[in-house]
Amino acid sequence: MTNIPETGRTQRVTIRLVIMQVIIVSMLLTLGGRLWYLQIRNGEQYTQEANSNNIQQVVDPAVRGSILDDHGVPLADNQTRLVVTVNRTAMMGMKDGGKAVLTRLAGILGMTYQDVADKVRLCDAQTPKPCWNGSPYQPIPVTTTATTQQALQIMERREAFPGIVAQPTAVRHYDGPDGVNAAQVLGYLSPVTDQEITASEKDGKPTLQRTDEVGRAGLENTYDAQLRGTDGVTRYQVDNLGRVIGDAGDTPAQPGSDVVTSIDAKVQGIVEQQLNQAMQDARHTWDTITNQYYKADSGAAVVMDVHTGRIIAMASEPTYDPNEWVGGISAKDYAQLTGSSSDYPLLNRAIQGQWAPGSTFKVVSTSAAVQAGYDPKANAYPCTSSMNIGGQTFKNFEGESAGDISLGKALEISCDTVFYGLAYDQWLKDGGLHPKNPKDWFYKTAHEFHLGQKTGVDLPGEVTGRVPDRQWKIDYYKAMKNIWCAQAKSNNQDYVTKIAREDCTDGMVMRAGDSVNYAIGQGDTLVTPIQEAMIYSALANGGTLYQPTIGKAIVSADGKNVQMIQPKPTGRLPDTSSTISYIDQALQGVITEGTAAWKFGGWPQDKIPLQAKTGTAEVYGKQTTGWLATYSKDYAVIMTIAQAGTGSGSTGQAVRNIYSALYGVQSNGSIDPKKAILPHPPQGLPKIGPDGVVQQASFTHASDFAYPSDPESAVGGVVVLAALPPDRNEKLLLGRRYQT
Repeated sequence: MTNIPETGRTQRVTIRLVIMQVIIVSMLLTLGGRLWYLQIRNGEQYTQEANSNNIQQVVDPAVRGSILDDHGVPLADNQTRLVVTVNRTAMMGMKDGGKAVLTRLAGILGMTYQDVADKVRLCDAQTPKPCWNGSPYQPIPVTTTATTQQALQIMERREAFPGIVAQPTAVRHYDGPDGVNAAQVLGYLSPVTDQEITASEKDGKPTLQRTDEVGRAGLENTYDAQLRGTDGVTRYQVDNLGRVIGDAGDTPAQPGSDVVTSIDAKVQGIVEQQLNQAMQDARHTWDTITNQYYKADSGAAVVMDVHTGRIIAMASEPTYDPNEWVGGISAKDYAQLTGSSSDYPLLNRAIQGQWAPGSTFKVVSTSAAVQAGYDPKANAYPCTSSMNIGGQTFKNFEGESAGDISLGKALEISCDTVFYGLAYDQWLKDGGLHPKNPKDWFYKTAHEFHLGQKTGVDLPGEVTGRVPDRQWKIDYYKAMKNIWCAQAKSNNQDYVTKIAREDCTDGMVMRAGDSVNYAIGQGDTLVTPIQEAMIYSALANGGTLYQPTIGKAIVSADGKNVQMIQPKPTGRLPDTSSTISYIDQALQGVITEGTAAWKFGGWPQDKIPLQAKTGTAEVYGKQTTGWLATYSKDYAVIMTIAQAGTGSGSTGQAVRNIYSALYGVQSNGSIDPKKAILPHPPQGLPKIGPDGVVQQASFTHASDFAYPSDPESAVGGVVVLAALPPDRNEKLLLGRRYQT
């Protein structure tokens, strides 16, 4: 055993003691510093926070603003319903936790005790819904559909239902005037999420409360901040057991603003009805190509003011009832709206449906040809029944042959081979398979028409469509190469596998077939109905592209603040005025002699000129999709139905009926101005009363408008128009206000 010298042992002990002393002193200094920071420097802040623990807040939800049509008719409003609420604090103060009271309440409401108990329990990570996600001091709604008898039973026996209140409360309601659905335009509400509450923080405090509902789609989403208003807060003093011992003041709620839209309820109802009827008719029409009835599984329609880009009507099918979301949607109903067999009615096909445009795209190709130097008026373009390119035969849709014709005539009769020839000629000039500085007139022109990008419509979820130009070909090839090449290795000889083999080899190359198919709106080209409405409106107004809008004005609850949403030009078509005029004349020929003439026979073309372009898009494995793009001097009307046949056959009668309703055209071709719903797009706002009530107004003729040329000269910035005509003089329940 080794002996350690006494001197060395003493030194080690001394070092250890010094280290321990340093550690202890450091810990004391750190603790002292922290105490100074908490008690001296930030003492006042923490004192305030501690005091605030004795104050509990109850949120008084603000009444949500209304969404109104261009006449002031409510499309989305608030309906007074009898809501039964439970004061959870009162229940917890009872010996049995309120079980006896909740059991009696369940019996009155026709519910089970467990149903009621689940609704008033507090949510946490382990508690499944239903549960209450708000403040435990907030009255918790058990039902929003109580009957008058149920409410009376509760309120007349207060001693039997302590902490239970039945009272009228404003609940969101989608009114459906004139048979309007407009579900995809209006959207719906649902409870706020924890992530949204966190994201709403401003100056360290969230602007959203757990009891709030927010817009999830449509205008409810776009204008959610304006519609929602500001919640009120009632503050209570509570003791350490959570019992209320006094009031601590309150802040009243500020109601949300109204959104006046350019939607016309009567036109909207007619457009929805006509789209639905056209789809039903298609489903009873035999498809001779597939030997079955047309499926007509989805469709959309848009009516736009050509001079402003404002949307007068927008319909999408299939659709749903937005009232299904009020008060919380059931799991069964949600599954029906989102399941694979639903055909996804939540989608707004007008802005989210992408289809090949078929021959409606030929106005773009005509513009491209003129820009490339082709003479539109020369009868120099052969309209043959078919055309052979690279060993592949490209046919006219119905195999017609018309000899040498002009570009205008090609538009009128929708001759595919004329546009095949133009696109093929340009493809060769650009270098064919080995391009050198290609001009790409056909692709460039589509971008100049603002295709392949969002229009900017004030609705969420808009998609871009697609212009399959050279850059897109390269990007798509990089994304799909491995999939194509894997499929190409199989021994299958079906059409899809053959295409995969071609694309695996040279899918990045712009081939002749790609270009000629593109020129007639086939191939990889995709557009949305809102894009078609935008470009056909531009043709109608002389070339100005407008950003489509539905919101027209934001009106504060007191009516003193009116924020107009002005039309926004976003560019111009690349055409000269003479080219636009030439295309315009050709599209009139579509109505009188061309592909739509069989549906518009007897139309008063001399009094109400219409222009149109039909389109029939072919998609592999599906039935053809029909398009009809039209315009007058006032409106563009676009309708498309997937898997419904030709453009004129599937949508022609419906589009004619819409124009007849707008202008008062009778079945014999005469015009009855008294039956015209909206012969001119309205430019002003409905009347706003001195109490802030947005009233219904008359919009019969443009000459009837009684608004100042300078909006600033109007009292309070309010535009006042004529009084309501007798046929629309119904009473309106405007949520927080009732106006005759």
